[in-house]
Amino acid sequence: MQFKRLVAILAATVLGATAASAQQNQPPAVEVAQPLTRMIIDYDLYVGQFRAVQDVQIQARVSGYLQSIHFDEGALVKTGDLLFQIDPRPFEAELAQAEAGLQVAVAARGLAEANNQRAVQLLQRQVGSQADADTTQAELAQAVANIALAEAQVEAARLDLQFTRITSPIDGRVSATNLDIGNLVTTSSILTRIVSLDPIEFSFEASEAEYLKYARLAREGDRPSSRETANTVSVRLSFEDNWDRKGKMSFVDNSLDPNSGTIEGRALFENSDLFLTPGTYGRLRLPASGEYEAILIPDSAILSDQSRKIVYVLGDDNIVQERGIEPGDMFKNMRTIRAGLTKDDTIIIRGLQRARPGSPVEPTPGTLEIQDLR
Repeated sequence: MQFKRLVAILAATVLGATAASAQQNQPPAVEVAQPLTRMIIDYDLYVGQFRAVQDVQIQARVSGYLQSIHFDEGALVKTGDLLFQIDPRPFEAELAQAEAGLQVAVAARGLAEANNQRAVQLLQRQVGSQADADTTQAELAQAVANIALAEAQVEAARLDLQFTRITSPIDGRVSATNLDIGNLVTTSSILTRIVSLDPIEFSFEASEAEYLKYARLAREGDRPSSRETANTVSVRLSFEDNWDRKGKMSFVDNSLDPNSGTIEGRALFENSDLFLTPGTYGRLRLPASGEYEAILIPDSAILSDQSRKIVYVLGDDNIVQERGIEPGDMFKNMRTIRAGLTKDDTIIIRGLQRARPGSPVEPTPGTLEIQDLR
């Protein structure tokens, strides 16, 4: 009886070992797929700041005592809105004095015209002298010049009176006032500051290498230069996940900064809701290539071999091959591949830890899907 039990146990052990050996010799199961392809554009990212297209410091053009302030600090103002009123009374007196001087000059011209006319008549009757006629002619010319001088003085006095009303030169948001009512305002006094808000510019700096890359792309016809073309760009704020704010390149500086080795660029954005404020930081996305067909694979399919990036490609007879690649930028949830793969290759996307280069695997079809990252 014991002998039969021993034989049964031995047989079961042999069968189990045989099954385990067969299982160990079976190729490991992996999921495979071919890379996806899409027509895409590469982008460069820059950190920068929004800035006002127009930034105006409000200064007086005449000196006088500040009589009144006609805006709320931090409010929106329109072009021509009255901001400050300087006491106009001294300038009204100067204007009245200049106008009186003009009347005196006009009266003097009338007398000079009469004297010149009499001198000419006497000379024609050979009663007066040529010297008298010349003198009255010169006096008439001087009287005419005095009128022009008086008219200029009247215009200057009228302008000074107008300058006592300090108005907004632009549409925008006004800052705080730097002087209170009753203070003496001089032409060096900065009264407040106004910045325009719509549209608004985004300023950033690109390195010399990036600038040369864009210049090369423009020369080869792959991407137009932002100097000649308003290339479309996108920007997002610190709390935003998408690139919905669209703008246009508006400026590229004419030289690189010799100290930093960078060049300034600006993009113009619509800001009708006035949400964007000068000084706000953001990230700008600038096209860095022309449109091309890109090879796309998931980041999880890429392995690191020291400094190399590799993928496992399915070869003949389902033998795993190691392939060196050059990864590019992310496109949504997929990684672009600049070199090393073609769209006809089959790569292992799951079960990488079970695959070994030069060994067979048991492949099953997998799926790749492009998804927006949020």
